[in-house]
Amino acid sequence: MEQRKLGPDLSVSALGLGCMGMSEFYGEGDDGESLSVIHRALDLGVTFLDTADMYGVGRNEELVGRALQGRRERVVLATKFGNVRGPNGERLGINGRPDYLRRACDASLRRLGTDHIDLYYQHRVDPGVPIEDTVGEMGRLVEEGKVRFLGLSEAGSDTIRRAHATHPIAALQTEYSLWSRDPEAAILPLLRELGIGFVPYSPLGRGFLTGRFQKPEDLPDDDFRKGSPRFSGENFARNLKLVDTVRAIAKRKNATPSQLALAWVLAQGHDIVPIPGTKRIRYLEENAEAVQVALTPDDLAEIDEAFPAGIAAGERYAEAGMKTVDL
Repeated sequence: MEQRKLGPDLSVSALGLGCMGMSEFYGEGDDGESLSVIHRALDLGVTFLDTADMYGVGRNEELVGRALQGRRERVVLATKFGNVRGPNGERLGINGRPDYLRRACDASLRRLGTDHIDLYYQHRVDPGVPIEDTVGEMGRLVEEGKVRFLGLSEAGSDTIRRAHATHPIAALQTEYSLWSRDPEAAILPLLRELGIGFVPYSPLGRGFLTGRFQKPEDLPDDDFRKGSPRFSGENFARNLKLVDTVRAIAKRKNATPSQLALAWVLAQGHDIVPIPGTKRIRYLEENAEAVQVALTPDDLAEIDEAFPAGIAAGERYAEAGMKTVDL
């Protein structure tokens, strides 16, 4: 698979694998099948794996660690800290204090069964801690060899600039897809000015752009998307019309809706590395083939016209979640 650069020095596969849904949020998982998905991803050249300490309250890191036994050298491994949860999954807020992040890093290393993290993100910005303090301590983890490169997730422009001045930031992770184009206004231009790579999560609109969901009842009862504004009420029906457009264009390109949506993200720049998540091998294989879908300038113009910024009905998160992004 094609390799891309995050920042000047971190090479990763052009497509990554988001592992979150294997352990939580998107209905019941199967660890055995998830291990098979990760192994198949590596065989396909998808070697950039994304997890976080809060996914499954540590269980996702443990799962990824098991999958990488005997395979660690083949992988660029990314994880995150900052979203604090209790032992029963309760949310305890955001913590960017230096002493906390150091403990969090050591705990992640233990769960992952590795001596270093390739890309370590602050999952959400802690407004109560100067970003210079947080990133300064993250930089010391780099000096100690526990971490290779640093990242931020859902940070705003001023925070990114201040963080990068403290220690080089290799990547920013933020939601970006055909129905979440907000980063194009200010974030992407800033990243390119500073030489920071971009890692879009939910590049398939949390699965909505795949066309697999035709009504809210198609989602499992324990799926967090049940409470997502874009998957609720009238917004669901309005957003279904967007999927119809994706499906029509994809059919002309002999591609699936998922492949078209991923191909569009990939076409936005070689400094962009989407990380679609899945816990099914068939969807992993389908997504991996998106790198073969070539979009012409006319295709891209048609897609841009059909999906202008702000086209999706509903916010990305409920009110509480929106208060934690772009800080």
